Amino acid sequence: MLWGTFSWAALGPVVVVEQTMKAANYLSIIAEQLHPYMAFVFPTGNGIFQQDNAQCHKARIVLEWFEEHTDEFHLMSWPLNSPDLNPMEHIWDVMERQIRAQTPPCPNISTLRDRCLDIWLSSHVPKTCGIYTQASCSCFEGQRTRNALLSWWSQCFASSV
Repeated sequence: MLWGTFSWAALGPVVVVEQTMKAANYLSIIAEQLHPYMAFVFPTGNGIFQQDNAQCHKARIVLEWFEEHTDEFHLMSWPLNSPDLNPMEHIWDVMERQIRAQTPPCPNISTLRDRCLDIWLSSHVPKTCGIYTQASCSCFEGQRTRNALLSWWSQCFASSV
């Protein structure tokens, strides 16, 4: 499994997660990877972090950590059952299609991990980041309805692939 982040300003870290994502290891990633990234990209504390409603994201220790760091960046409220509003899911989809298109197929997990990291650092993922963060900002600002946002994303996504 991979955990990654991005913003309109910069591609963020990607972390290989070799075990089931539980609250404790998610919190470790947030503290060790996301926190320095957000401090660097949003030094004035105006960054907004978006995550879905996975159980490890909603754990008490994780939410308390975000509350303790609200002066550094904000956690966006996330509507239930709305993976279509998550720009990261589209990036994972781009990466998966690129992996599946490669020949020969990955012979083992180590090769798969290396190829995923290569794709993350390639020009394809950073190029799509700007499109999706613009759409994500629209979600924050309430400028588009959900259906209009989905339509806009699908148009952007179709033209970026």
